[in-house]
Amino acid sequence: MVIHFDKGQMKTVVIRENRRVELIDEEIPKAAENIVVVKVSTSPMCTEYYHYRDGTESLCLGHEAAGEVVEVAKPGKVMVGDRVVVMPQYPCGICDLCNSGDYIHCENVVDPYKICSCRSGIATYSQYIIKQDWLLIPIPDSMSYDESSMACCGLGASFGAVNSLKIGPSDTVLITGLGPVGLGAIINCKSLGARVIGVARNRFRSGLAVELGAETVINPEDPDCIKLIRELTSGIGADKSIECSGGEIYQRICIDGTRRKGQLAFVGESKALEIMVSNDLIRKGLTITGSWHWNLNDTKKMMDTIASSRNLITKLITHKFPLTDVENAFKLQISGNCGKVLLHPWE
Repeated sequence: MVIHFDKGQMKTVVIRENRRVELIDEEIPKAAENIVVVKVSTSPMCTEYYHYRDGTESLCLGHEAAGEVVEVAKPGKVMVGDRVVVMPQYPCGICDLCNSGDYIHCENVVDPYKICSCRSGIATYSQYIIKQDWLLIPIPDSMSYDESSMACCGLGASFGAVNSLKIGPSDTVLITGLGPVGLGAIINCKSLGARVIGVARNRFRSGLAVELGAETVINPEDPDCIKLIRELTSGIGADKSIECSGGEIYQRICIDGTRRKGQLAFVGESKALEIMVSNDLIRKGLTITGSWHWNLNDTKKMMDTIASSRNLITKLITHKFPLTDVENAFKLQISGNCGKVLLHPWE
């Protein structure tokens, strides 16, 4: 790993071609209008390691963060010193989707570089980030930066799906793909008293899933996978399913393993999937929804879920690295022998 240091600048991770990781110096951005500057204390890692694995360049890494507001251009929704979780993207804040809390689907994104007259500050694998003040969630005094950062992709990625499916204590939920997102989905479901059946190949994550509350974990390559799901559900299939992998084999297991008139939410990013309209949708009566994130109106519920699940979140967060050791964090993620991995930019 190549490390560059120039006094007075912030440190940011970039990936060059051929798996070359650098910690470079960039201009510390300035606040402007309703965009403020946040000093990043915790940066959870997500799928950015794909670039390292594949040897492709990426100069803007990360979309999750928690930290402290350090600069504000004008009075608004936050003040200097506020501890906040930084929500993803740069939506307009004025369209119907933004006003209803579903900002993640906004089609009218703003250019923070233009507003702040800067050329850096939107990556979270960095020491500072700029963000609109209304996309900053207050962190309760009793909650750490690490814990609160799970409102992003740790628990947040599946939180919207759990809400849209209206999961409750009477439900048996099938969760396929037990990477950090799927593991977070287990915590969300268990916080509501639901029963969970998991599907995954990775032994480390299968074991962790059981620690987090999954009743059992089935290997997707087991030829009796659907049969086993049915045996665990009185022969009818899971009431609701959450697909978190994006892999076709897992997607098919969700469709086939959910009962008639059941519900399924796709959370894992993927490309094409063949769905039989007659057998999967019409005759089975399956309801399928796509879920990207969660509605901002559910902020209190999200933070309450984190607060009540601290013992499980401690298990979900398996590793922490300083920014200077991000290359080893990438290698760990590639191995799959981890849950949620965090970066601490100031260590």
